[in-house]
Amino acid sequence: MVRPAFKASQELADHLQAVHVDLIELHLQGKQAHWNVVGRNFRDLHLQLDEIVDAARQFSDDVAERMRALYITPDGRATTVAEKTSLPPFPEGEVDTTTTVDLVVAAMYAACARMREVHDAVDAEDPTSADILHGILERLEQLAWMVGAENREANVTPPPPIREGAGTPLT
Repeated sequence: MVRPAFKASQELADHLQAVHVDLIELHLQGKQAHWNVVGRNFRDLHLQLDEIVDAARQFSDDVAERMRALYITPDGRATTVAEKTSLPPFPEGEVDTTTTVDLVVAAMYAACARMREVHDAVDAEDPTSADILHGILERLEQLAWMVGAENREANVTPPPPIREGAGTPLT
């Protein structure tokens, strides 16, 4: 019988699953925001949200496929995502553009915080998976900066803080 060259530990599986769940939730929140944003600069933000949604969807797929390559079964069911995400909830109904920007940036930074939280342990066991996290972090933080700039006034308002701790523990 041929055995895989590398099989993930339970800890690595748990860390990648946590990232996977947050990326799915980011995709879902991005669509919720896209459908319900109203106000000034609606069209630009509406289109920008699609870019975030597409990136989050692709990133969750990249993580899930890496998980499968390591013989981990990803769980993207709605109940799992709802129970395990570290992202703050997104409200129902119409949301003003300014509030939408703040909420979406907070969600992106929460997803990034989760990746940073698990990064060193992931890197110690599987540098290839850590490389995937690096690419995701680079793009999500860039998108957060771009969207967050919508609510800033040059040289007056500081950028929003990057959340260093995710809200839901890895249990």
